[in-house]
Amino acid sequence: MDASHEILDPYVEPPEEAGGQTPATRFARGTGRNLGRVAIIVAVALLAGFLFVYYQRSVATSRLAEATRLSAAEPPRVETVVAKRASGAESLVLPGATAAWDEATIYARVNGYVARWQVDIGEMVKAGQTLATIYTPDLDAELVAAKAKLNASIAQVAVNQAKVNFATTSYERWRDSPKGVVSDQEREDKQAAKAAADAELTAAHAQVALQQADVDRLTALTEFKQVRAPFDGAVVERQINTGDLVTAGSTANTKWLYRVAQDDPLRVFVSAPQNTALELMERGVEADVFFNDRTDGPIKGTVSRTAGTIDPRSRTLRVEIDLANPDHKLVPGMYVRVEFKLRSRAHVEVPAAALLFRADGQYVAVVDKYSAVEFRKVTIAHDDGTSVAIESGLAEGDQVVLNISSQIGAGQTVKVQAPASGKAEKTAIAR
Repeated sequence: MDASHEILDPYVEPPEEAGGQTPATRFARGTGRNLGRVAIIVAVALLAGFLFVYYQRSVATSRLAEATRLSAAEPPRVETVVAKRASGAESLVLPGATAAWDEATIYARVNGYVARWQVDIGEMVKAGQTLATIYTPDLDAELVAAKAKLNASIAQVAVNQAKVNFATTSYERWRDSPKGVVSDQEREDKQAAKAAADAELTAAHAQVALQQADVDRLTALTEFKQVRAPFDGAVVERQINTGDLVTAGSTANTKWLYRVAQDDPLRVFVSAPQNTALELMERGVEADVFFNDRTDGPIKGTVSRTAGTIDPRSRTLRVEIDLANPDHKLVPGMYVRVEFKLRSRAHVEVPAAALLFRADGQYVAVVDKYSAVEFRKVTIAHDDGTSVAIESGLAEGDQVVLNISSQIGAGQTVKVQAPASGKAEKTAIAR
């Protein structure tokens, strides 16, 4: 074969030419055409992919636009519940606080120094038990002086009694003397002397009574050197130490000694709102008192007394419940929750989430038979935070909307659906 027609292998390195230089690379025939075909195929594939993606996006956009149009044309969905009449006894839960049955702040009745104190805070005491002893040197000196004056007055009575006896004897002797032996003037002088002696004796007796009263007063004050408990209870505060100077009285600037509280039985104070005053004003209404730190359940009680009038400042009624506390585990000042068992009334009940609060009152949204929304103003009988008893403005069987959107207006058609969770949330809406 001729050397000019020899097929060169493109992958075989050509030999070096003379002078050490490498000749230019040579490619086989048809290589350019093959590369062009590959480029065309790649371009067609890219164009096809682009057209496919564009088509898919166009279809998705059309579907989204159609879904948006259908959604906009569909009435808004709302969750509703049927208003039902409350059955059984109604319960009302209100906050309250415990208080001592009796509580006394004990002041000193005499001036002196604290000789010693005998009970401390937290200790139970009995009525008449000594809490502290006061050393009263001034009072003791006054009592000694008063007794000395009393003894002097008693001695003066004896002196005056002797004068009365002498004046009486003299007057009787002069009175019974024959006429002419003594003059009438001398007889009258003896009579006047007897009357003066009697008057001095009466004054001496009065002075003795006065001095005796002073002694009795000071003796009674010495009884207050022993500070005693006024009733059975617990010492809740002590403000004295041995050697403290105390003064008698109960003014704002006077230091008190002890505070004693009687916690058996215990009082529970509750401020009931005005709309429940008529039910709670009756004695004997049952109540369960819950303490947050007790795990043995509520303590049963009943309404013992009420103030009988509404407080004009808070528009509430003061209600008191008496609780037995023999183990002294309950103390005054505790926060409690009180659940009252009220008599059933013909109220319609809805969840709290159905309420709408507006400037002119409370409303609920009701769906009528044409699926249109109607806003009704209602009067609340009572609200326990979960459900609301409606006194007027709503009828049994009405479909009430829960958590209605602020975008829905009166008369707008809606689509009703059941609550997702099966029960209404414990919230109310303000609009």
